[in-house]
Amino acid sequence: MKLIFMGTPEFAVPALDALINAGHEIPLIFTQPDKPSGRGQKVRFSPVKEYALAKDLEVFQPMSLRRGDDSGKSLELIKEINPDIIIVAAYGQILPEVILEFPRYGCVNIHASLLPRWRGAAPVNFCIMNGDKESGVTIMQMDAGIDTGDMLLFEKCEITDTMTASRLHDVLKEIGARLIVKFAENPEECLKCKTAQNNELATYAPMITKQMKEIDWNKSSADIYNFVRGLSGEAYTFIDNRRLKVFSSEIVETLNNKLDFICGDKRFLRLLEVQPEGKSKMKADEFLRGFRKE
Repeated sequence: MKLIFMGTPEFAVPALDALINAGHEIPLIFTQPDKPSGRGQKVRFSPVKEYALAKDLEVFQPMSLRRGDDSGKSLELIKEINPDIIIVAAYGQILPEVILEFPRYGCVNIHASLLPRWRGAAPVNFCIMNGDKESGVTIMQMDAGIDTGDMLLFEKCEITDTMTASRLHDVLKEIGARLIVKFAENPEECLKCKTAQNNELATYAPMITKQMKEIDWNKSSADIYNFVRGLSGEAYTFIDNRRLKVFSSEIVETLNNKLDFICGDKRFLRLLEVQPEGKSKMKADEFLRGFRKE
């Protein structure tokens, strides 16, 4: 089967690799434009681009699929290739209807949740932040909405009480790779069995902004514990007006030190791994030794 693949982050790489290993022809890969990152603002390739270049695969990085010169070029390339299907995995751009409707089998998305729960950009984070006990991957036929298309395949996985978003992400990317190969083996059969989503059960997981990552100590200890797990090192709080990233925590019975906090339910949360501004990630006892010296 000839297909075009659209993806950007690490989540998409196992799916691309699995499709290639299954023998599918992928003449073109779309990924987001290179962007500067880190303190030095060094331009870095996306994980999908790094993988594609290592495999000598053709890469196209349009600024937009919906406007400007790149949109016309994108459609031109797609028509020239005439793929049976376009497979999308965390690409990061909204596809216009003219592209959605072009391939023989349409466009199919690998979505990291059990739809219709957690449509949107950050399903892995939100399911843990909200204390869900299970997650999974849905293979979905794309339409003009945001993750609203018909469901084709899905697979569930358990979320343990200690699982972080990073760990769940790694589990789901492998599930997504298995499922998309299964779909590509027999797309006609999968499309015959498609199921419409129940919009009344839909929840939304928007892109997480910096402001959304600050811990709200008015919430319950369980909610904050899940919040920390769901952000995998991106949650933060302040101690003496200094920002402190929080990687892990636990609910405790008593206050013992500077990294123990009273939550909104009058229970206590202890920070176990933290990162002060300008320093490396460290255990609580290491932080407290340095804190007493300052």
